[in-house]
Amino acid sequence: MNERYLDYYPDVLLPEEVMKILCIGKNMIYKLLQTGKIKAVRIGKQYRVPKRSVQEFIESCYTNCADT
Repeated sequence: MNERYLDYYPDVLLPEEVMKILCIGKNMIYKLLQTGKIKAVRIGKQYRVPKRSVQEFIESCYTNCADT
């Protein structure tokens, strides 16, 4: 899979940046973070999301679609 679509983003993302990448809303990103579907580190009350976690989530979506 071509991972160049995230080249211009830093290695660690804010939830707002992940929302923009995935075209999802605030409620959905926090649901994905809280359930662990997107791996993140919580520092105090703030989440930080490794870019690799977003890539893995997108890849898992493609895999799930291919299985059906």
